[in-house]
Amino acid sequence: MNKIKCINSNALKILAMFLMLLDHLWATLIPGNQWMNMVGRMAFPIFAFLIVEGFVHTSDFKKYAKRLFVFGLISEIPFNLITAGSVVFPFHQNIMFTLLLGLLCVNEIEKVKSDKNWKNTIKSIIKIVIFLLVGAISFVDYGVIGILTIIAFYIFRKFKFAWLGQLVSLILLFAVFSEGQSIVIKLFDNEHFIPMQSFGIFALIPIWLYNGGRGKNNKLIQYGFYAFYPIHMAAIYLIYYFVF
Repeated sequence: MNKIKCINSNALKILAMFLMLLDHLWATLIPGNQWMNMVGRMAFPIFAFLIVEGFVHTSDFKKYAKRLFVFGLISEIPFNLITAGSVVFPFHQNIMFTLLLGLLCVNEIEKVKSDKNWKNTIKSIIKIVIFLLVGAISFVDYGVIGILTIIAFYIFRKFKFAWLGQLVSLILLFAVFSEGQSIVIKLFDNEHFIPMQSFGIFALIPIWLYNGGRGKNNKLIQYGFYAFYPIHMAAIYLIYYFVF
């Protein structure tokens, strides 16, 4: 099995960014190509998985959380522009804040595992509930489902049959409990509604090929991955504004 695990962290990030770009292009510059949206649904689960890997390997949790928060702030205006055409839009927050809330929840779960004091456990549970509520009331991208996805990847990370836990989790989160856009598939003269987000389950294929390696790393590469998010959204908006 280890022989076919050929994808490192950098490769997963590049793949996720490409998938995200397809999704955003479909929503703005290239409408009507439904396949781009379907394929693009795989981006978030990969990002969620990578957040957990980042948490496990980071040497400074506070700096990691701060980077997500700062780039969340930087990304908010470009995100608002391509989603609502406005600089300010309080009803939908960008994915960086979803990833940050998921990271904070994972950190509290880790505290529960390492500290058996019941008072601290209760405090951590309360914090997790608060983070989930913040995600819901602030309308972060993917909402509570997104935060739970990150939690699921963390919980099943060390399981012997981690792949099965991940598969069941994503089926429940993306296919059973998912809300939003659906596509209609006709089967034996019956119409079946398939949640668009269910295509995100296929993200498990590249995730299962992850070899645990990081790849080449330096500050330019590290911050380049973060910067791609606001930069590509700003570029899409400028093209849309001046060309279309």
